[in-house]
Amino acid sequence: MPEPPQVCYQRAMKRVCVFCGSSAGNSPIYRAIATELGVELARRGHGLVFGGGHVGLMGAVADATLSAGGSAIGVIPEALQARELAHQGLRELHVTADMHTRKAMMAKLSDAFIALPGGLGTFEELFEVATWAQLELHHKPIGILNVNDYYQHLKLWLDHAAAEGFIKPEHHQLLNWSDSVVDLLDALLGARPDGVA
Repeated sequence: MPEPPQVCYQRAMKRVCVFCGSSAGNSPIYRAIATELGVELARRGHGLVFGGGHVGLMGAVADATLSAGGSAIGVIPEALQARELAHQGLRELHVTADMHTRKAMMAKLSDAFIALPGGLGTFEELFEVATWAQLELHHKPIGILNVNDYYQHLKLWLDHAAAEGFIKPEHHQLLNWSDSVVDLLDALLGARPDGVA
């Protein structure tokens, strides 16, 4: 019996939400990958949605997107704007009452999600959109840019959670992994309507 033909999906990806650190990390490779992602988003015509700050990887990916002629939308809570962390070079900056509203707005504005290296806030944002995908509250693809093996221990933990029966195989596959900006964006563009590449 012949194998069924493989279907190649090409989803519309007008804007990509990037979760990342307000710190630049200890290695220059992290800022370099954030810059590469920003340039590649602009080159492909994907707008950036991000946390609205000018510091760390957040500022680096926004600066690179804007410098390459792309568009960037920032979403920042009042408390952080008041601490003068808001990016001043944006044409569109949404100021929200709190973090919960910020995350909901970022998700609404975006067609896909990418996690760059970051801290607790980045992990929390990543797992929230992954949980929403698991619950079928959205069908947008989620990518993890595993530069410098930053997320390798997270991947091992997720593999362990799946092996122990706490994550279903289909939900385990909701996360697309790569250490390459180009390959990850290609995977998200080709993801099936359920968000899985």
